[in-house]
Amino acid sequence: MPKAAVTRRSLLISGGAVLATGGSGLLVPARAKGLAPTPSMRGGANNYRAGAPIVDRIGGGGFWMTGTVRRAGDGVPLAGQRIQIWAHTTEGHERDPHSHGATLTDGNGVFRLEMPQIVPAFGQPHGHLAYDSEEFETVFLRPVMRRSSDTTLEAHFVLQPA
Repeated sequence: MPKAAVTRRSLLISGGAVLATGGSGLLVPARAKGLAPTPSMRGGANNYRAGAPIVDRIGGGGFWMTGTVRRAGDGVPLAGQRIQIWAHTTEGHERDPHSHGATLTDGNGVFRLEMPQIVPAFGQPHGHLAYDSEEFETVFLRPVMRRSSDTTLEAHFVLQPA
């Protein structure tokens, strides 16, 4: 009968099998950890204006801010959530009231709002987004665009219940 050589690899594989089965010989399904909430970003709240109106579009449009909103833990898409958006654009500064607007997520937790082209401020083209309702903890995001010529920017929220 051939003698089986014990190698580091075979030892790791058999040890992993014992851990996965709990020593019972039955495979136990892996359990995914919950989806962690999105932390607020530094500078995300700059020039925030509480209560910005829900709008169909900010200014003349031509640029799309898009993203998703999900619940922390199970990742369920959240419908009807208010996302406020503002930025330094070809039509105004991020501190200007007419550069702010809000939109609601659809049934799949997706939001999409057209606005003027974002232009660099402080050397970076970036947008500002906020979830600022009471059902979940407030989150401010400040995503930076890869290029000033980009015509879309995505931001995704994972919200923690308040």
